[in-house]
Amino acid sequence: MPPAATTSGARSWLKRLPILVILATALLGAIALRDELSFETLARHREDLLAFRDAHYLWAVLGFVAGYVVIVALSLPGGTVATLTGGFLFGLFPGVLYNVAGAGTGAVLVFLAARSGFGAALAQRLETAGGKAAKLQAALRENEWSVLFLMRLVPLVPFFIANLIPAFVGTSLARFAVSTFVGIIPGALVFTSVGSGLGEVFAKGEAPDLGIIFTPPVLLPLLGLAALAALPMLMRAFKGAQ
Repeated sequence: MPPAATTSGARSWLKRLPILVILATALLGAIALRDELSFETLARHREDLLAFRDAHYLWAVLGFVAGYVVIVALSLPGGTVATLTGGFLFGLFPGVLYNVAGAGTGAVLVFLAARSGFGAALAQRLETAGGKAAKLQAALRENEWSVLFLMRLVPLVPFFIANLIPAFVGTSLARFAVSTFVGIIPGALVFTSVGSGLGEVFAKGEAPDLGIIFTPPVLLPLLGLAALAALPMLMRAFKGAQ
């Protein structure tokens, strides 16, 4: 094999290494850490966490955000528990800012790893191959903002998958980052609020009610935001049908 081909192949594998590591870690994490990054673990260590926060507030913030980035970037279980922890330790505000910073940064890292490893090449192949796949890619790009915000506002698509799809269809980093950081704010507000009330929940020996997101006072505004995000896409479809 020519040296140039060998070098090219090595570079290709180096580009794919981050996303392959993420996928492998996600699989191992789902098996090994499923019971560790849990509400019960938070309940057991709550006093130690509060003591560390009170003694070293800045380090607590930095450590929490960094930990949240690692959980999302490596697609480990425990994202919801991390959001609750942000509310428990830092309150609704600034806890929601720390939660959005951690989750958003982790999502951007996954996106970059996927785009570098497979996304750019896959997007180009879809575009040049033509057919239904190319039409779907074109439709997604035409309604990119709407689709990106809908994936964040309506949690029908798992968070990890919502980080991969944009990389595979050629979404720009700027659009992905903006839609992610802004789009996760409503959900982060809800779960951070639940987390901020965990002191009372712990005192009663109960578990938090995460079903709150499906109650009308929370769900209806989220659906309203989703409808607003989908409006440009619906208007384009309506004009195209005329």
